[in-house]
Amino acid sequence: MRPDQWVAGDYADRMAVTPPGGALPPPPTAPAVPPGSPAPRMPLRRLGWRRFLALAGVVLLIAAGAVFMVFTLGESLGAEALLVGVIAAILPVPVLVSCFLWLDRYEPEPLKYLIFCFAWGAFVSTAISLLVNETGARLFDDWGLPAALTAVLVAPFIEELTKAAGPLLLLIFRRREFSGVTDGLVYCGLSAVGFAMVENILYLGGYGYRTGVEEYGPATGARQVIAIFIVRILLFGFAHPLFTSMTGVGLGVAARTADRRVRFLAPIAGLLLAMMLHGTWNLLPSLAAATGQPLIALYGYIGVMVPIFFGMVGLAVWLRAWEGRLTERTLPDYVRAGWLTPPEVAALGSLGRRHAARTWARRVAGDGGVRAMRGYQFAATRLALLRDGMRRGLDRKPAERDRTAREERELLDAIGAYRAFFVGRDPQTPVGVWDGQRYHLRFPDGSQRPVEAPDEPVVPIPVVLAPPPPPAFPPGYGPAGWHGGPRPAAPWPPA
Repeated sequence: MRPDQWVAGDYADRMAVTPPGGALPPPPTAPAVPPGSPAPRMPLRRLGWRRFLALAGVVLLIAAGAVFMVFTLGESLGAEALLVGVIAAILPVPVLVSCFLWLDRYEPEPLKYLIFCFAWGAFVSTAISLLVNETGARLFDDWGLPAALTAVLVAPFIEELTKAAGPLLLLIFRRREFSGVTDGLVYCGLSAVGFAMVENILYLGGYGYRTGVEEYGPATGARQVIAIFIVRILLFGFAHPLFTSMTGVGLGVAARTADRRVRFLAPIAGLLLAMMLHGTWNLLPSLAAATGQPLIALYGYIGVMVPIFFGMVGLAVWLRAWEGRLTERTLPDYVRAGWLTPPEVAALGSLGRRHAARTWARRVAGDGGVRAMRGYQFAATRLALLRDGMRRGLDRKPAERDRTAREERELLDAIGAYRAFFVGRDPQTPVGVWDGQRYHLRFPDGSQRPVEAPDEPVVPIPVVLAPPPPPAFPPGYGPAGWHGGPRPAAPWPPA
């Protein structure tokens, strides 16, 4: 999909910075959606028998893990201790989940995949890890070795492997839902939060409440629950998400590279790093107990784990902003082709600008305008990620390139319909047309003349798009059987 002419050194070129990666994809076709058309829905996948069987298998596996964990914890803790542990362990979950959802605000992932990762960590990972850890503890006991070695030599490997298995399945079977390292952090983080929640039930309900009640009574049990809650959740509640985030980085890198070696090695490297951090974390209290020097654990946590934690927080915040800046680097391709105007691209570069655009949309079009602006922003972010993947050469097979071209067209159609909702709505906005290079404005005296775009576009208000030249398709690109044409000339909005 390529317009007849491509202008170099224009306004969009000054906005864009092309990242390194694969060969540049062909420029997008100019719009062919008439103003006022309804927003098209993305086509839904058919639920074939293979997908149905895979979905049923995953649901049954998670359900089996949940039943196993409820039965095991209930039998070992008792009903009262289990209830106390569940209530105390659930309290930090909304805060931790909100932190990961905050990272994912530019391009929120489907809720079903977020729930899947959380449930996988909470039930499947904990069930498998519990069985393997208990088996390892029995083997060490038979060999005359300390059972504490299980926490250092067995638990880090099986727990990190099983926590990462759910997000890894998403990467393999739903690669298009993995748009980068941010998604890897979110998916793996939620899996770790689910795992930590169930593990905390065991610590709070068993080692805390039940042990205290058996020794000195309910008051002691309550005090021990509070003490474990402060140490294990308030002070070190970041541990499991921190470990598994290393795997998330590896999965995110693999999702955004065309190099097969990196796709294979990056997740392995992230998983190994997660296992080493987890093993070090468990080793510190074991060393402190074996040597009688509790400062070993304190110095290890403060000197090693805390800096790594803040480093990961800084990386996550930077990646969150990177996803917004990606639109400013990628979408100028569509500015040149006449799909978007410079202010629209500039308005997508940060959450503050996006909020300002939604505020303007509410002022000129009410609640419906806010919904349309949100849909527009989501589709534009998806389009930027898709275009970035085209630049990086993520699609190697012709079928994958055709699918990407179809998805690009669907997103462009949706963007055209969303933006048509706003054109001409604001009486305070100058009436004008954007032709891909400059504005053509109508002035109060009825005259029309071209105006160069400002160096810093800040007004997130769309104008009418000029009719583009007919597209020319490069060989091997674009969905088979699709023949785009120039969009009908857009009428001037009423003065």
